[in-house]
Amino acid sequence: MSQNLLRFTNILSIVGDLIRVQVPVVGSNAPRPKYGDLAVVEQDGEAYSMAQIIKIDHDEVSLQVFAGCQGLSTQASVSFLDQPMQVTYSGNILGRIFNGVGNPLDKGPELEHDPKVEIDGPSVNPMRRTLASKMVRTNVPMIDLFNTLVESQKIPVFSVAGEPYNKFLARIAIQAEADVVVFGGMGLIYDDYQFFKTQFEEAGVSARTVMFVNQASDPTVERLMTPDMALAVAEHFAVEEGKKVLVLLTDMTSYADAMKEIGVSMDKIPANRGYMGDLYSQLAKRYEKACDYKGAGSVTILAVTTMPGDDVTHPVPDNTGFITEGQFYLHNGVLDPFGSLSRLKQMVIGKETREDHSAIMSVMIRFYSDSVEAAQKQAMAFELSEYDQKTLKFGEQFKQNFMSLDVDMSLEAALDLSWQILAECFEPEETLIKDSLLRTYWPSRTEATSDSASSERSLSKSEG
Repeated sequence: MSQNLLRFTNILSIVGDLIRVQVPVVGSNAPRPKYGDLAVVEQDGEAYSMAQIIKIDHDEVSLQVFAGCQGLSTQASVSFLDQPMQVTYSGNILGRIFNGVGNPLDKGPELEHDPKVEIDGPSVNPMRRTLASKMVRTNVPMIDLFNTLVESQKIPVFSVAGEPYNKFLARIAIQAEADVVVFGGMGLIYDDYQFFKTQFEEAGVSARTVMFVNQASDPTVERLMTPDMALAVAEHFAVEEGKKVLVLLTDMTSYADAMKEIGVSMDKIPANRGYMGDLYSQLAKRYEKACDYKGAGSVTILAVTTMPGDDVTHPVPDNTGFITEGQFYLHNGVLDPFGSLSRLKQMVIGKETREDHSAIMSVMIRFYSDSVEAAQKQAMAFELSEYDQKTLKFGEQFKQNFMSLDVDMSLEAALDLSWQILAECFEPEETLIKDSLLRTYWPSRTEATSDSASSERSLSKSEG
């Protein structure tokens, strides 16, 4: 580090993880601090921490101190580096784990000589974007069959504390059809961090995975940079190497809470439930990094958003819903078929997938909805019709074979199994599927019964 940097010692205040320092004009040719630039905070002649400029008000500069301000004195000094925050980007980061400021967590070799790229850059030029048209296979039937994930889609996983959303996200990382998976964890407890690390290692996918992890015990300010680092790396893999990149983030509510905490420290005027007025634009800035690049690769974003009190009108999920292209609703340990939605699925269904995909998706959801109504009638001791009995049988098959998060099945296998279950529970004319598809795909009664029994035996073995 250069010893010729100007040091400023007039620290006006220390609040939380923020410091405010007075920076007088030294000369007309002297470099001035710029928003987003880095600085070095020194105390007692030794480097204390890196910091980032987050506000400039005339000659007063506010900085986020990465290591926190505990033990920091107003006698400390600040030196501005005249460069923005950067993250290491090269082939050497695959299989590595970094903290919220990009330093290795895995005790691997240092990468200080590898190329660096700026984080928090502008969104992609719309002229470089192409229309979403390719499916991302996950082998999760509630996604592939009913709410297909599409390349360049940005979609949240709405859930609540206690739901297995981290287990679900790990499954997607392991099974998804992607060249590179970039994981960003914000406010993770140590057990969750170890869970993701272990799952990736045991599944043998670490070689295509990059992890940026901000743990709950880490400084709050690092939480704000974690998604920017993940997305900057993902963008360069897609643009420069033509990779199909899947970005997995958890938890965006934790990220928004960190923004609120920093905003309060800066005396910003809070808006709805204490969150800052720019919550929407800050979230949108990150989600808009999802893109299918013309002549290059793509970035797809799947982000967990927890809903405090299961309240979808909470500011974070509420704003997220206006930005993203649907949502996966993880409720009671399963992906809820009624609350989940992929607004881009029509871009690939019947085009990249089989001709029967759209018809099967619609009829299966319709019959499952009828089975829920029949179960409610049964619970209230109403007399059930023959059709109600059929839908109850169908509903049990649907939950066992499709809704469990442990089901691992290709789209084609899910479509074939759907036909078998329909043939076992209903008559062809009850499905309202057009005759051409029925003639092609409807199994004989013997085949349906045999295949269904085999499926139930396999399921029983896996559960046992």
